[in-house]
Amino acid sequence: MTRGPHRNDPAVVARLLATPGRWAVVGLSTDESRTAHGIAAFVQGLGHTIVPVHPRAETVHGERGYASLADVPGPVDVVDVFVNSARAGAVVDDAIAVGARAVWLQLGVVDEAAAARAREAGLDVVMDTCPAIEARRADPRLP
Repeated sequence: MTRGPHRNDPAVVARLLATPGRWAVVGLSTDESRTAHGIAAFVQGLGHTIVPVHPRAETVHGERGYASLADVPGPVDVVDVFVNSARAGAVVDDAIAVGARAVWLQLGVVDEAAAARAREAGLDVVMDTCPAIEARRADPRLP
């Protein structure tokens, strides 16, 4: 069965942003110049718990970091993917393996095959957009 390109479902985007959850942010480090640093703080400000996932396993925004998704204890609601498209498929496969409920591939991160695998595994998929962009689109009063 051939499918066209992934299209984000606005209802899924709204639900993921509005429902407090545990977001594993893959690629999040203490480097404040990286986009992941600011977006993780924004997501945290929306009421979500963030879990930094980075090989250095650094504590970021007051939350303990882990070297890999497999190292994260407890459930993960959303895996927020801040790696390049070439590495995104492996992260999506890890998200499926840990039983995440959704994957969110950041702006510029596109992997149609990985998105299809995630959907087939029952995960919600958001791709090639940013939580801050989508949240501000829904509520322009947000900073």
